[in-house]
Amino acid sequence: MNRQSHGGYDIRHATTGDLDGARSLILDTFYREFGYGYVPRWHADVIDLRSTYLDHPRHTLVVAVHRGEVVGTTALNSSGPAHPPHPRLLAERYPAGSTAQLLRVYVRATHRRNGLARRMVDLACAFAADVGGYRSIYLHTNTDVPGAEPFWRQMAEEVFDARPTGEHGRGVSTVHFEIPMPPAPVSAHAAA
Repeated sequence: MNRQSHGGYDIRHATTGDLDGARSLILDTFYREFGYGYVPRWHADVIDLRSTYLDHPRHTLVVAVHRGEVVGTTALNSSGPAHPPHPRLLAERYPAGSTAQLLRVYVRATHRRNGLARRMVDLACAFAADVGGYRSIYLHTNTDVPGAEPFWRQMAEEVFDARPTGEHGRGVSTVHFEIPMPPAPVSAHAAA
């Protein structure tokens, strides 16, 4: 599953032609939605989307495109949660290399409520199962963003609520989740 069409939206793995639009959407989200802007130690992937997601065989950037404009993004990489700022127990449970981490799941406000985020996440998770070598799919979310926590609770299982810990030390309310790994696709050779 590499591409879907849905209600005038093309949901697919990004190409080089999508990178400027994806970067713009992601940076707009940092500044307008999160209110803290670009932070190099957290957001280095955004500056070089190509080498981080397109050139790496185990990473992907999924986009939702509407009339030529990137209106949604979902990224997947093999990094796992870093300690610090995240608790050591999560870094140990979700080690780099065998953990598919979902991040940058953003949809422009004017395009929300169309099922785009779910479809992009599904495509990214299918990629993780298809590429192989991943044992789990992990993510964390800022629960202060309207709709974020209920969205993830529909698709994922909470593994750690960091809100009582003050994890990031800057007022961000973080909850960590795991999504079940989809079954690996049956290869054409095995089916024959």
